[in-house]
Amino acid sequence: MMVAMELPFVPERASSMAAQTDYLFYALCALTLVMLAVVFLPMFFFLYRYRKGNDVDRTPNHFKTWKIELVWSVIPLAVVMGIFFWGAGLYVRLKTPPPDKDTLEINVVGKQWMWNLQHPEGKRELNELHVPLGRTVRLLMTSQDVIHDFYVPAFRTKQDVVPGRYTEQWFKATKTGSFHLFCSKLCGMGHSDMVGWVTVMTPSDYQRWQNEGGVQASLAARGERLFRSLGCSGCHGENGLVRAPSLAGLYGHPVPLDTGEIVTADDRYIHDSILLPQRQIVASYAPVMPSYEGQISEEEVFQLVQYIKSLASEAPDEYLRQNLDVPGQTQKRISPTQNVPPGATPGPTEYAPPGSTPVPAPTPPFQPQPTAY
Repeated sequence: MMVAMELPFVPERASSMAAQTDYLFYALCALTLVMLAVVFLPMFFFLYRYRKGNDVDRTPNHFKTWKIELVWSVIPLAVVMGIFFWGAGLYVRLKTPPPDKDTLEINVVGKQWMWNLQHPEGKRELNELHVPLGRTVRLLMTSQDVIHDFYVPAFRTKQDVVPGRYTEQWFKATKTGSFHLFCSKLCGMGHSDMVGWVTVMTPSDYQRWQNEGGVQASLAARGERLFRSLGCSGCHGENGLVRAPSLAGLYGHPVPLDTGEIVTADDRYIHDSILLPQRQIVASYAPVMPSYEGQISEEEVFQLVQYIKSLASEAPDEYLRQNLDVPGQTQKRISPTQNVPPGATPGPTEYAPPGSTPVPAPTPPFQPQPTAY
């Protein structure tokens, strides 16, 4: 009981969107009170005035009511639609990060029962998040087991964290200090222990905190090491022998699929291409890439995604030349001795440009060999 008494009725505001969210909440509360008054005050008045035994005129009145009906229909409709557009506009702003070039992107993985957070510079945190004051922070989140929910009451932000997909959340802290972090989705027996803190620091203190513990490898550098250790460079590397879609300049560009669709290579697309490579096949490429689902963790997938994103500015023209149907598209041929991904069937295959049918390479004539019994 004492703990409940210490909790504030409304958490303090510590983000740029907190005040706007509170104003909408207060407006809804006020509207609810007004509607209660409009309905219940006349009801109690009529209950008292026309109670049993009270000597009043109960003769029915006969008059047209269309004006009254129009008023009690139009005014509530206008108020409700105003609240709707107000809430819809606020929702769009909450879900759309501002176009800030200095946005800090942090990867979040929820798991029973902890929060694993990775900073692009290499820092990793557990159930704690350090962010700078006045800087837009974008959280790219996923779950490794069940649905969780990343909730910071002081920021008025709450977002489901779903296994197998990426969800986003952003905020800009306006006050330094430490603020509670909760999982607000019942995620198992240890749900109540899945708590933490978000610490907002001045930019200088945040930079000092980043430098503590020495220089660490960035997410992109870790992703590059993982990219090579998993053998991805044997197909997607600059000197890859097996023909595979180029990753140089891939992020943010359109990707033509074998179904005729064109999708954008965003975080979700790269995530699915690693774990579910058969879902979206790039046009003119055979579906030979193996799935890494169950072989690497979500943290490692984040590192690979960060590495591929770091290639976006290296050679966008090369990506467009190799992957879109434009003059100068290069084609490679797979030989039987080249490095084929695990699970793929080795063999010579000639691929045609997008939109055409792959042509198998000629099969050498059968040569019978003597067999000893």
